[in-house]
Order: sequence, then C-alpha cells, then structure tokens
Amino acid sequence: MRLCCSIWRNSRILGADEFNLKVSMDTMMFETFLQRVFEATGITSQNELASVLKINRSAITQARKKNAIPDKWILKLFRSYGLNPDWVESGSGPAFITASQDTDSKYKDIPKVKARLCAGGGSFEVGSEIEGYYAFRKDWLSDKGVINKMVLMDIFGNSMEPEIKDGDTILIDESQKDILAGAIYAIGIDDTIMVKRLEKHPNKLVLVSDNKDYSPIYLEGNDINSVRIIGKVIWICRELR
Repeated sequence: MRLCCSIWRNSRILGADEFNLKVSMDTMMFETFLQRVFEATGITSQNELASVLKINRSAITQARKKNAIPDKWILKLFRSYGLNPDWVESGSGPAFITASQDTDSKYKDIPKVKARLCAGGGSFEVGSEIEGYYAFRKDWLSDKGVINKMVLMDIFGNSMEPEIKDGDTILIDESQKDILAGAIYAIGIDDTIMVKRLEKHPNKLVLVSDNKDYSPIYLEGNDINSVRIIGKVIWICRELR
C-alpha cells in the first residue's frame, strides 16, 4: 500500500508523459481516500484498515472497484480517530474534529443511521449510512455513557410495546455491551438486528419482548456465540401522532 501511495505522489512530480502506470481515475480517487486515512491515522496496510473497520479485506477491494466509500466506514473512522467526514471524502476542512474545536459548544452532534432496528421477529440487517446528525447537550450525554460511541436508529415493529413503539427513535451507546438483566439492547443475530430485553440464565441467553404476544427467545450453546451486542438503549424519542 505504501508503494501504491508513493507511485501516486511520484506521478504528480513526473507528470503524465513520464508516468507509465495506467491507473483509472476512479481508482486514483479511491487511492486518495486511502492515502488520507493512512497518513492521518498511522494505519499502514489495507489489512489493518479492514481490521479497524471490522470488515473483510475483500470489502476494500470491492469498494475500490465500485469507486465507493461506504458511509459506515466514514462513521467508524470518525468514532475511532475523530476524522472529519468532509475531509475524508473531499479533503476540505480540518482533518480532525477534536474536543478543542468545539470546547465552547454545549452540544454534541450524534449521527442517525438509516439502519432500522426491528421490534418484532427480526429484520435483514442493512447498512449504517448516516442520514443526519442530531444535537444533544454534552453534559446530558456524558451522564448516559460514552459520547463518541453513541448512534441513533429508528424502530419498526411492535414487539417492545408499550415501552418502545413502532416509529420511535432510540439512542444507543455502543460502548455498553455488558449485559444487565432486564436492560434493553440492540443486538444482531446472523443476518438480523433487533431490540430486546436481555436476561442471562445458566448456560442460556433469553431475548424478552415487552409485548406479551411475542414469546421469549431462548439461545443455548453455540447459538449464544452468534449474538452480537450492538449496544445498550439509553434513550427513546417519540413523535405524537
């Protein structure tokens, strides 16, 4: 990867006539993205980047071919390193969004992603593209958990009624993964994501719905290992209808 970035820099110095390596403009755009991330974060390889993003190495290859930078990658880089999303995508603005930049602000922008959590039998998991940011008071957020690990998602389904209703928006702290009996969590199981209360029993994990029309889900043995704790639900927002 360093060789590739070095070639890119050399191409600018030598000029097009002396640069014999044929690389498409789309690839060059993606290489620019990689170069920014590598230089800003100290990441030195695509394998290391894949590990940081928690994706397969092949996903980077596919993204290069499509000349597409998934929004969830930018969200992850922002959370992990404080990289400015605008700078990552276009090179505009400061490279980092740091606490010193918004010291005077009492508010923190929390990303809302398009992925929806199912309060029902489960839904196919979708991407975490950011659809907007919502401002919260920093002092309020800090009392709830780790600010830079928080994300907003919408709910559909009625399995968690009356506590959580279809169409509600919830705030999730992805740093809180330890199971507290009876607390509500966003979880993933295989290709589905959902929101449930969790209870630990001997050699068993129970997913409980508030709506009594839905039976508890009991997971045992290897099935427990398939559960991904996305984070703890710490706040609910509801529009009146």
